[in-house]
Amino acid sequence: MKPQPLAAALRPQTLEEVVGQSHLLAPNKPFRITLEKGQLHSCIFWGPPGTGKTTLAQLMAQKTSSHFVQLSAVFSGVKDIRDTVQEAQNKWDTLGQKTLLFVDEIHRFNKAQQDAFLPYMENGLLTMIGATTENPSFALNNALLSRAKVYVLKSLTEDEIRLILERALQVHHQVLPEEQVTLLALAADGDARRALNFLEMVLALMETVESLSLEHIQEIVQGFVYRFDKQGDIFYDFISALHKSVRGSDPNAALYWLTRMLDAGCDPLYLARRIVRMATEDIGNADPRALTLALEAWQAVERLGQPEGELALAQAIVYLSIAAKSNAVYLAYGKVRAFVKATGGLEVPHHLRNAPTQLMRELNYGKEYRYAHDEPHAYVPCENYWPEGLKPQVFYEPTDRGLEIKMAEKLAFLRKLDKEYHGN
Repeated sequence: MKPQPLAAALRPQTLEEVVGQSHLLAPNKPFRITLEKGQLHSCIFWGPPGTGKTTLAQLMAQKTSSHFVQLSAVFSGVKDIRDTVQEAQNKWDTLGQKTLLFVDEIHRFNKAQQDAFLPYMENGLLTMIGATTENPSFALNNALLSRAKVYVLKSLTEDEIRLILERALQVHHQVLPEEQVTLLALAADGDARRALNFLEMVLALMETVESLSLEHIQEIVQGFVYRFDKQGDIFYDFISALHKSVRGSDPNAALYWLTRMLDAGCDPLYLARRIVRMATEDIGNADPRALTLALEAWQAVERLGQPEGELALAQAIVYLSIAAKSNAVYLAYGKVRAFVKATGGLEVPHHLRNAPTQLMRELNYGKEYRYAHDEPHAYVPCENYWPEGLKPQVFYEPTDRGLEIKMAEKLAFLRKLDKEYHGN
């Protein structure tokens, strides 16, 4: 037999071995209770790669003694669906056994392919588990969504990734220094499969070198990319956070989200168009120069390309936040790029996410977001525009030259509002 990848070989065999997803798998959670009782229902697992979607589907089949069939929407078609239905019918007729069909990347099926499951879900022949990294509100048919409960899987924390790595090292009777494990966990970006793939390369390297150094680990993980889907839900979360940070007069948070998007490969021309929209929507005639600067930044990107034009976008973002432009933007942009690489990929807080659909509102997207225009001075005191658990940083520091004198005064005024709010 061909040797299995480490991620496959160490796949959890029981619910107790699963790391993460405590919001679903804790003993008192409805999903866990349903599984323990052996009750089967169709559902959609929505979450980033490497968070346990396939594992949970397999454990559901195990807990309910169901026949497990797996399809990939990337390689399968209607014929494969028909064959699966026939196989499920045979299992039921001969053994009285239910079939759990796991469809990976289900968002890649077209409407006709998705509709093909409906009659068999209706008559109970198939229980379907779909896995997707895309927003089900946009990627799946309403008819399918009405017959399947959506469960959101979260990226694993750094501590959870460390636990998985430590378990794998124990299995292989190996030990790594804490700083090396930490580097692997950070580079995994919440993806258990990626973490174990990194570790597999590390274990192979340990067989060829006398002593493994931190530099060896850095060479293995260099060039990794944080999760970012240029057309998916995460993309719109990021642009929503960027826009709301500008609206909320926080240049530091705005620079952070801008850099995250540029670092992950977002089209700078798309960002330039969005920045122009921000200038007209949230600044307008209160400071007409903002629109001029945004348009000039767009023009700079078109003429210079990447990476030179990115600094013009950073300059426009800072100006739109508090009317800022200076070489301080260059310094801040360099700092924030280093900061993003050092802190890893962190999720957008729910209160900053956009919520255009009922499903997303039910998942608390946009909950408790305070609209800046409804507040005195168009500013929400002490509002947080940063990822949860990340201390707000200061990247942009206005100088004592030109308009930046006024900008420094504006920032000082906003901090005063924060202190007064704390005092209340």
